[in-house]
Amino acid sequence: MAKKHYVDVVIVQEKLSTGKPVFVAHCSTIGIASQGKTIEEAKNNIKEAIDLYLEECPDKLDETASETPPTFSFVEVTHNAKIACSVR
Repeated sequence: MAKKHYVDVVIVQEKLSTGKPVFVAHCSTIGIASQGKTIEEAKNNIKEAIDLYLEECPDKLDETASETPPTFSFVEVTHNAKIACSVR
């Protein structure tokens, strides 16, 4: 049975220079990004990008990946950057 590995993926909505929204998926574990018109498309595209990257650099997975899922959190900040509340 293959060993499971986890890498982080964060998807954020950004705007193209045309003003159209796009979802950008970042994987900081291996330093790649991809995008899509929807969250699901961005997620599928980053999975494909990760697979292609690891096909070329298979040792990178063992160097950086974890056997347990990463924990994510985010905070809400006010306009003057004071922490308003912590979420999750």
